[in-house]
Amino acid sequence: MATEQEIEEAVLEEFKGIAAIPRPSGHEKAVSDYLYGRLQALGCKVMQDEVFNLIADLPATKGRENAPLTILQSHMDMVCVADEGVAYDPLTDPIRLQRSEKYLTAEGTSLGSDDGIGIACILYILAHSAAHGPLRAIFTVDEEVGMHGATSLAADYLTDASFLINCDSEDYDQVTVGSAGSVGIDFHRPLTFSSPLEGRGWKIAVKGLLGGHSGERIGDGRGNAIRTLALLLASFQEHQIAFRLAGLQGGKARNAIPASAEAVIVSTADEQALRAVLEEAQQRFLAAYGSVDPAMHIFLTETPLAKQVFSPADMEAFWQLVASLHTGVYAMEPVIPGLVETSANIGMAFVKDGVLTVTFYPRSTVDSKLREFQQMARILGRWSGFAVETGEPAPGWKERTESRLTPMMTRIFEEQNGKPMSVVTIHAGLECGWHIKKNPALDMVSIGVTTKDIHSPKERLVLATVAPQVRLMDETLQRIAAL
Repeated sequence: MATEQEIEEAVLEEFKGIAAIPRPSGHEKAVSDYLYGRLQALGCKVMQDEVFNLIADLPATKGRENAPLTILQSHMDMVCVADEGVAYDPLTDPIRLQRSEKYLTAEGTSLGSDDGIGIACILYILAHSAAHGPLRAIFTVDEEVGMHGATSLAADYLTDASFLINCDSEDYDQVTVGSAGSVGIDFHRPLTFSSPLEGRGWKIAVKGLLGGHSGERIGDGRGNAIRTLALLLASFQEHQIAFRLAGLQGGKARNAIPASAEAVIVSTADEQALRAVLEEAQQRFLAAYGSVDPAMHIFLTETPLAKQVFSPADMEAFWQLVASLHTGVYAMEPVIPGLVETSANIGMAFVKDGVLTVTFYPRSTVDSKLREFQQMARILGRWSGFAVETGEPAPGWKERTESRLTPMMTRIFEEQNGKPMSVVTIHAGLECGWHIKKNPALDMVSIGVTTKDIHSPKERLVLATVAPQVRLMDETLQRIAAL
């Protein structure tokens, strides 16, 4: 195989091609078409299904035709978020890559290494692996929002395989053997508007929180900007400050902890009274979350008077709902120390076409607890006057105790790197839950190049882990081919 530097450069060249194509969840046709051509150029027989999933078969190298079929799998979409003040349209703008000696990052936005780097590694393997059995690459759509690609994938593409290597994890020295299930829940309330009160217009912005992945970072105890904003608005009422809500926006994705949120209000109160409540709310937040989220700040700026405002009932319904929804860790795993078992995240709150929407995203390794969250959501919806829309729960993925693939990969990693590879279960959603549901006999793991702060503008890929990841994949395929 090539040198580590040559591997790194070739994989990053593949990633560069992917990053140039906008690919938010639900808008993957362009990147799917691009990858279709790329896979064909590598000698694969490629099929694009009705939702734009790609299934590509590469024949075994000579003499390895009778080896078991192995699937290499990643997803095409990405979470698209930008720093405050950065002009970025995820439907039209490419990711602007920045490279330092240690990291690959993006200019002001998320990088999309989740899971573009997984695809890039697979493309490299398909092009350069010298000895392998039959291979199938599967690239799915919409993993980050609804896992629509995994749920729509025909089971026939999974049932004839013995092994599956998912390339959607974030630590090169860990092999993931289990993950949490999840369910998307949306609350919708049509708004009633009226002319504003006399007074002045104000924008209240909650900023500076860390945010981050709502599974991997939920156990850190980070604050939630939407919940903070809702409690702040409720505090105005508690202090008998007359105001009406005119606008609301918070969060970037249902599966990301919101780092910022803002509201537009109209109030007859003087600026000093408003600032006193905001200062009290900020100190209350820092007392609860300051050790983790010390940079949080609440800003108040005057803004033009809004033309219309929410009804008092709509205002109260918003903060009553958000204050009642559980955010953060709900239960810890009783068997695995330090692992979150169940959590939930309020990801977004926004108004579109006169309807207020709040998105809610529970996760759990216990499928029945996801059903409990659905039942709780329906009760809260009836109580607060919100219609409730729930998706199909994504199943959790339990460790396979008789796996041949896991010990094989951990041995190879230690041989190649001189240190052990951790075997972990994670509190995050992976498509593996759907794959194992369609083929319970699959021997499956998830691995990945090391990336940090995914789903945020701070996302960065550790360059030194690219080549070791590729070498691990290549040697694993060689040993499977010898079975």
